[in-house]
Amino acid sequence: MTLTWILFLCAAGFLAAFVDSIAGGGGLISLPALVAAGIPPHLALGTNKFASTCASLTSSIKFTRSGKITFRLVRWQIPCTALGAALGVRTVLHVEEAFLNLLIVVLVFAVAIYTVIRKDFGKEDRFEGLTPSKIAAGMAFAFALGFYDGFFGPGTGSFLIFLFIRIFGFDFAAAAGNGKILNFTSNVVSLVLFAISGRIVYLAGAPMALFMIAGAWAGTHVAIKNGAKVIRPVFVMIALALVVKLAWQAMT
Repeated sequence: MTLTWILFLCAAGFLAAFVDSIAGGGGLISLPALVAAGIPPHLALGTNKFASTCASLTSSIKFTRSGKITFRLVRWQIPCTALGAALGVRTVLHVEEAFLNLLIVVLVFAVAIYTVIRKDFGKEDRFEGLTPSKIAAGMAFAFALGFYDGFFGPGTGSFLIFLFIRIFGFDFAAAAGNGKILNFTSNVVSLVLFAISGRIVYLAGAPMALFMIAGAWAGTHVAIKNGAKVIRPVFVMIALALVVKLAWQAMT
């Protein structure tokens, strides 16, 4: 691991965390960068999780301080996400990866198209309070996406943002903040399991994590200050980029 590659990973990490804190999808940048640096895929996954967990903690703290987190909702969702992530990491899937890729491509593309068509989607905060049925729905998707993040992962942040807007009526900034809390929870659970199995390259992960913290701070600041004006187009671009990546992966 030369100084040149470490500087490359730091730059990629900053950009990945900046994007991820706004609309999710930072793994589209950071994970390929780690593999390009010569880190084997099974170690790249753990190293990326280490650095991205530091970034998601930073975003979570900044969103919390800005008042964008609805704690009376996420307090029910956090344990569901943690349980789902733990089960996801431990589960041996019986679903073919090619089929899973195709399913996610369809779902993410549908989310992107829906967001483009519905011009008012996430533009204003229409949250009208919590009901038992909405809390139950929130716990259900928190568990499901925690499980998904544990065993597969791509698009988790985008799905969280979409569901927080669709079910609870949050605007993009509030949806991104609440989604980041749940994303951080599943990241921590996955990180612990990666660390126990010795799948983290700290020489690459530590400096990358520092720059991802800086990127997350900057990206969260932009998201909070500009709201849907910035988050919406970035969200659509990330969703479409994820569709292209997964579609290409399924065909090769």
